[in-house]
This record gives sequence, structure tokens and C-alpha cells, in this order.
Amino acid sequence: MAEPTPENGAFGDKASSNDGKLPTKEDTGTSPLCPRCGSNRIYRDGMRYLTNGESVQRWLCRDCNYRFSQTQKQNKPSQKSSEWNLITASNFSLEHQERSESHMRGARTLQIGGLNLVTSGTRQETAQREGTTQLTDKTGKIVEFLWNLSQNGVQSNTLGSYGAVLRKLAKNTDLTPEAVKEYLAKDKEWNEATKAMAVIVYGSFLKFNNLSWQPPKYKPVDKAPFIPTEADIDQLISGSGRILATFLQFLKETGARCGEVAKLKWSDIDFERKIVRITPEKGSRARVLPISRKLIDMLSNHSRQTEKVFATLYSLKSNFYKTRKSIAFKLQNPRLKEIGLHTFRHWKATMEYHKTKDILHVQQVLGHRDLRNTLIYINLEKALFQNADDEFHVKVAHNLDEACKLLEVGFEYIAEIDGARVFRKRK
Repeated sequence: MAEPTPENGAFGDKASSNDGKLPTKEDTGTSPLCPRCGSNRIYRDGMRYLTNGESVQRWLCRDCNYRFSQTQKQNKPSQKSSEWNLITASNFSLEHQERSESHMRGARTLQIGGLNLVTSGTRQETAQREGTTQLTDKTGKIVEFLWNLSQNGVQSNTLGSYGAVLRKLAKNTDLTPEAVKEYLAKDKEWNEATKAMAVIVYGSFLKFNNLSWQPPKYKPVDKAPFIPTEADIDQLISGSGRILATFLQFLKETGARCGEVAKLKWSDIDFERKIVRITPEKGSRARVLPISRKLIDMLSNHSRQTEKVFATLYSLKSNFYKTRKSIAFKLQNPRLKEIGLHTFRHWKATMEYHKTKDILHVQQVLGHRDLRNTLIYINLEKALFQNADDEFHVKVAHNLDEACKLLEVGFEYIAEIDGARVFRKRK
């Protein structure tokens, strides 16, 4: 089912055939102005049909998101004060009355995962006045819950995840505790970890609506992360579009979280010194990390019309999953389907430990505050490179220029024998 938006009737009204078009003089006689901000960027927003049989044209201001209505009575041109008016609560049912109140109080729009959510708090107030907390308006309750979280400082990425879980539960259940329990028990699509998260999200949703339940217990399986080869990662990057390829190259070189990279601003990148400043998420530490000349060149081809380097994380994720599926099919490489955006972070940490054998260095790169979160990469590195511990590429440099070139590609100096410098690098 399509998500509600202002264009397709977010408030449950019947849409007119001219939704989304600017009014014309032939349609209205005069072009309306927004009563709040005076803007003339007014769009049709469907029709309302009143209980007394009258029809009402709804209008939406695209500058301030204010909605107002025009009754279709045959008023004289001089009666402008009654021709353009706000919808009054007396003409509508309780649901329409609540929405009119939200218009008068100033509805606010929250962008979460590509979905415009509008809320005012009036439904919750009405439920409290009537002494009922029934989840009869599922979409409205979800909207109010997400808006409340946003007002309490919850990050947009978390809001997007919460919204996705609740919308799926609402699509398949009536959001009552018994129905949600039954659905989670029978669902084959979600794994144990996702179900455990859904229990937490739904529990918070119930608490917000003054309800409680006995939550089922789902224990996530402790599973080691998938570590792809560098060739697999490079296949994804080379097969992606320009913007997505740059985003993935950032993940590969820095090991930053996808949300951290998505929030990067142009001011965070030092093109001259080839470093990037990472603003942390999830309580991690801020850090400054080096980036390659290749990534600098990729960034140079990007437009700088906005402050941020990339678009929203939601659009980047959507593009990534579609591209990954296409490349995996084209190259007949099913391993690519196992690569998620967080897999780049696991790969970077494992490779850094393999290269340096310094777990504190890996902790600094990832921004972990607790070293215990980093120790997993010691076991991963040992498992992946157990047969390569004593295998090296060995090179000899006879002059300073040759030595510099070897150091640039990752070789380390070992010793000087008969005037020649010996270097090695793990295979």
C-alpha cells in the first residue's frame, strides 16, 4: 500500500482529478494567496465532502505547508472574506475536527526514510480526554510516536529504522499485542536479530500510547561478520554510479559508519592534505583519517551546490541495494549479495589489524571507546590469514628512489644486506 503523502491524500480525503496543479483563473476566478505567509505557490490538495453535501476545495501552500479550504458556494465576488476560510470543526466528524485543529496549531512535517509524516498531537489529546488508548488510527499513532522521538533528540537514521518496523507491523496486523506476537512467531522473513529489535521498537510504541504487553523473547544468534575479498569490494565500487561509487570508496578507505559518511560536509575534507574529519555516531570518538588520491579525484567530479557531500542516507541505501543486486547478477557472483554497507567497516578493521598487528591502532581508526568492541577483529584476521602468516612478497631496493616506491605500496623495511635494502609485504 502506498505511503500517505500530501499529494495522494495524506489525510484520507478524496483527491480531485487536478491534484498537484496550480489553480487557474478559469477554475477559481482568482488565484488564492496563502492566509499565513501570503505566498502564491498554492497547489490543489484534493476535495473535502461535507456531511451536508457541500464540496470543499483544499489548497496547500508549498512554502509553509499550510492548508486551507474554499467552499464551493455561489458567493458574490465581493464576499472574499467568506469565500476563503479555514475549515471549521462543526462541519466534520471527529477525525476531521482533529485535523482542522492541527492546521490551526501548525502541522509539522518530518522527513523519515523518504516519507512525509505530519503530526500535531491532537489525536493523543483526544484519546486522553475520552479515556481510551485504542490503536484505531494506526498511521496516526505511528506518526505521533516518531514525531515524539524526533523531539527528544533521536537521530533520523534511528527514526527511519523504527518507522520501517512499525509500518510493516501495521501492514500485517492491527498493532494489538496479541496480533503482533502471532505475526512475529510466524514470520519467515525477519531473522532473530530483527525480531528482537522489533520487540524493542513495538514496546516503546506501546509505552508511548500508555499500553503494555508481555514481550516475547528473541535472542540474536552470535554470528561472525562476513569479510569479503578486496576484489569483491572493488567490483561493487567499479560497477556503481559516480555518486554511489564515491560513497562506497569512502567506506572502504575510512571504515566509517555509513551514517557518518552520509553526513559529511565539504568543509570536513582537506583536499590539500588528503584527510577527512569524521563526526561520530553512536557514542564513538571523533577522528581524522587519511584518504587516497583516487578518492580525492572522485570527489573532484562532484557538484558542490549544497553544503553536504552526499544526499540522504535513505537514498544512498536504496541505490546501493538495487545496484548490488544488479552487479551480482551480471557478474554471477553471489558473494556480492552478502556485502552490506557495514561490511566495509568490518573489512577495513580486519585489514588494518592484518597490516599493523596493532589493535589499539584499529580502535582509533574505528572510533571505538571500548576496546572490547575491537577485539573481534583479532580472531577474524587469524581465521582469514591463518595460512599466510609466514608468506611475504620480498623486494630489494638499490637506491633511495626504489625504496620510496616500495614504501608507498605497503612494503616495510627489514634490513640492509651488502649495500641493498630488503623490504617485505604480507601476501
